[in-house]
Amino acid sequence: MEALMAFVENQGIKIYWDEQGQGAPILLIMGLGYPSSLWHRARPVLAQRYRTVAFDNRGVGLSDVPPGPYSIATMASDAAMVLEAAGVARAHVFGISMGGMIAQEFALQYPERTGSLILGCTSAGGPSAVRAESRVADILMVRGMTLEQAREAILPYIYDPATPRERIEEDLSLRRRWLPSMEGYMAQLQGILAWEAYSRIAQITAPTLVIHGKSDALVPPGNGELIAGRIPGSKLVLLEHASHLFLTDQTEAARKEILGFLLSHEVGEPDAENGKVMNAIS
Repeated sequence: MEALMAFVENQGIKIYWDEQGQGAPILLIMGLGYPSSLWHRARPVLAQRYRTVAFDNRGVGLSDVPPGPYSIATMASDAAMVLEAAGVARAHVFGISMGGMIAQEFALQYPERTGSLILGCTSAGGPSAVRAESRVADILMVRGMTLEQAREAILPYIYDPATPRERIEEDLSLRRRWLPSMEGYMAQLQGILAWEAYSRIAQITAPTLVIHGKSDALVPPGNGELIAGRIPGSKLVLLEHASHLFLTDQTEAARKEILGFLLSHEVGEPDAENGKVMNAIS
């Protein structure tokens, strides 16, 4: 499938984005240190029915790596500029991990642009968040090790024990092509640590799916339960035998839940000529 690739500038920083597929638009927001190519488990299936728009968060992939920290609000504004560049007024928004934090902030800052919301393996931050064990936090913070050592050490905490190593290696081979710099990684991490939305997410009105792996040791599933309890009318799905990277651990089960949710929530785009809302589902 041919992809349209481009850059958009936000606050003097170039952000890489691309799109694949046709239909109602869905904005894909990736997690800490990961480029948009790591949507490989979900995007090909989504692009069969939807116009998928994905981008590299500042600090990773083909996007610029400015001095940090990068606030979650700033990265949400990057997402808004990507939609602007794509000519999309309103979209489904799907974020995982840090991308789920950016998605929450996006829904709060740009409610008129958020048709529906999918929050995968994420947290609402702040003092109410369910924390990972100290050993996991040390790896995340790259304490006493190199970034490469930390990437290997975190694997038992982000993949379910039942997931075959060859599937994990498929992910790792993609990651190795686009390893972030320490500067970009830490600038994103600082934004995560400074962010909180638990006190605000009850204001989110977009239909919301919260999806989490039951064995997630990086962002424990209690965080998904907290988010679902705060966002009115949201749906919570806890996947068996799935950890943080639930799209790899339980690919088919996750796709089924995500597609089922999307198909039940249409996204309308404002008609430029008369201001009416058109059904964007083909």
